[in-house]
Amino acid sequence: MSLIEFIDVSFESGNDKILDHISFIAEEGDYISIVGPSGSGKTTLLKLCNHLISPTYGTILYNNKDLNEYEPTELRKKIIYCSQIPCLFPDTVMDNIKFPFQIRGLKTDMEKISKIFSMFKMSTDYLSKRVNVLSGGEKQRIALIRALLFKPEILLLDEVTSALDPENTKIVENIIVSLNKENTAIFWVTHNPEQSRKFANKLLYIEAGKIKSLEVLK
Repeated sequence: MSLIEFIDVSFESGNDKILDHISFIAEEGDYISIVGPSGSGKTTLLKLCNHLISPTYGTILYNNKDLNEYEPTELRKKIIYCSQIPCLFPDTVMDNIKFPFQIRGLKTDMEKISKIFSMFKMSTDYLSKRVNVLSGGEKQRIALIRALLFKPEILLLDEVTSALDPENTKIVENIIVSLNKENTAIFWVTHNPEQSRKFANKLLYIEAGKIKSLEVLK
């Protein structure tokens, strides 16, 4: 079943055409690796998926409904974007981790928080730390924990293991694979050739704002 569909989508910034007549369909449970040269439009594609930016031309459908018809805050509870440089509040880790509960009007669930920290092999001692003392890799993992407290329908990952060592990269990859097996669709932008093919069922190659190929891997 079609989950998200790009129909002749272009995105322009000033005089620059970042994406040029992009069309493709992602289905429920897809794991799509997105690859291509730097500046080819990969990050722009992810941001379009959860309406962080809007297409200049064309239509994006989510569950067969125009993305523009969704209230952005509600949409971003279902389609979550994690960037290479994590967007965290400049407060404590706990302030960041509480946020997904707050926007849903729910009480902070410490048992749930402890469980997901354990999955990432991280101590809950991090909760009292201020974000500005964390390393780049720690920030990436905290951002992922925040994103996964409530299972999204689509998870958009933009070079999210770029600051991680091999051991923590493997932990994150295994968590994402498990999430995908629970039917969350994954869009993962990566420059790591092994990572791009290891788990994905589709490989989307973008160059100069155009889709050059969409390869079915398995």
